[in-house]
Amino acid sequence: MAVGEFAAIGAALAIAVSALATAWAQSKIGTAGVGALAEDDSLFGSVLVLTALPETIIIFGLVVSLVIAGFI
Repeated sequence: MAVGEFAAIGAALAIAVSALATAWAQSKIGTAGVGALAEDDSLFGSVLVLTALPETIIIFGLVVSLVIAGFI
């Protein structure tokens, strides 16, 4: 295998692991958020922000994969 192939595998792993981490975090936060909203509707803004916050993990994974691939 050439060095470029290892870089492609590393970039794919960076995206895959960060996507799985984001999905796991959002599932836990979403479940707790729905439960909190069932008790108190005024928490909607906080739940929305906390649900969207894990998306930064996938953005960081994208940046890392672009650095590994040599685009940045």
